[in-house]
Amino acid sequence: MTTTRGAAMSHEAILDLCLREFRRTKQLADRAITQLDDEQFFRALAADGNSVAIVVKHVAGNARSRWRDFLTSDGEKPDRDRDSEFVLDDRDTRADLIRRWEEGWAYLFGALEPLGEADLDREVKIRGEALSVLQAIHRQLSHYAYHVGQIVLLART
Repeated sequence: MTTTRGAAMSHEAILDLCLREFRRTKQLADRAITQLDDEQFFRALAADGNSVAIVVKHVAGNARSRWRDFLTSDGEKPDRDRDSEFVLDDRDTRADLIRRWEEGWAYLFGALEPLGEADLDREVKIRGEALSVLQAIHRQLSHYAYHVGQIVLLART
């Protein structure tokens, strides 16, 4: 990969950039979430739409699955029930959802921060699909940025 000035970026620099973007993405979501009262946090704009609470629940579940044992097991863990991430139940209080959100991000940073340049070419699997660590990181960065965009939009409406 090259920068806009033509100099090649090391894998380590790319990893640092990805970590910075994950932190920035989380911070953007956190700022939007803190602006919401409970009614706004759980409100969907349409009957078939997602609320901030549901997006938080989904990202938390995804992060827990993808980043727990990141280098050693498939990123789609057998204990994940993705469909349930889009349904709220009595246990899904704001405090519990935020706790799971923070736990998911902790898994992410705990998995990525110790990585070195040599790790980025290693192979990991997500739903049985072989990806390089760098590809998996990019995939999740894009996924979380998409959902954080939803959170920001919902927070502004």
